[in-house]
Amino acid sequence: MKQVQRGFTLIELVMVIVILGILAAVAIPKFVDLSADARKASVQGVAGALSSGSAINYATFSARGTGTAVNSCDAAKGTLQGGSFPSAEYTADTTAFGTASGASNNCVLTFTPSGGTAVTASFIAITTP
Repeated sequence: MKQVQRGFTLIELVMVIVILGILAAVAIPKFVDLSADARKASVQGVAGALSSGSAINYATFSARGTGTAVNSCDAAKGTLQGGSFPSAEYTADTTAFGTASGASNNCVLTFTPSGGTAVTASFIAITTP
């Protein structure tokens, strides 16, 4: 009478462990350093909010004659809800525009986390008196 084999052999178990090890070695580096991507996404989000806030501010100024004065990239932060950047780690250019009302100006927003590398993103600020 022949015996029926049940379970896995040692070789099959070792092969599964080796395959899982190879998959882990390939996948782990992709998930380990997501902080750089998070910083980049964060500064791009704030830059997008500044562009949108500046456009809405200019539209309000054009329609009603009131709004926040935007004459530099740093002054564009006044168009955000609360009137300031999310934290002190964000900075924008402080150079005055010197252009007429309604002009689009290219600005650079910099995010410098403590102990980290600075990340930048650009945004458009529209001049309002």
